[in-house]
Amino acid sequence: MSETESAEDHRAASPARPDKHALAPFAAGGHAAAPAGMADVVSFDRNELREIFDLYGRKVASGEWRDYAIDFSSDKAVFSIYRRAAEYALYRIEKHPKLARKQGLYSIITATGLILKRGHDLCRVIAVLDNRLKLVTG
Repeated sequence: MSETESAEDHRAASPARPDKHALAPFAAGGHAAAPAGMADVVSFDRNELREIFDLYGRKVASGEWRDYAIDFSSDKAVFSIYRRAAEYALYRIEKHPKLARKQGLYSIITATGLILKRGHDLCRVIAVLDNRLKLVTG
């Protein structure tokens, strides 16, 4: 008879693999659920992302935009829009909860830092970037 190896898993726990609690899922309300002791992270909720991606999809289909990036931090959430992957961001859609009662929760900022529009309603703010043809009656 030959000796056989047991079916147990002898692999060592890899330190490179993150703990299952290290990746915090996003909670409702636009904030990420953070482990105890960490600050809340500002993020876009599902409806805000739907509005942004509707505009982004139209611009990609027309060939104007090609890439995007999303950044979340403790004070703001940023959706950056690029013409090409290796360039600077053409526009940034920012969400600042601290400015919600002052200048507006949302803002559109150009690559040079110029603020195109601020406001409390995301649809109206991103309408600045959407140059769809509109019916004019007269």
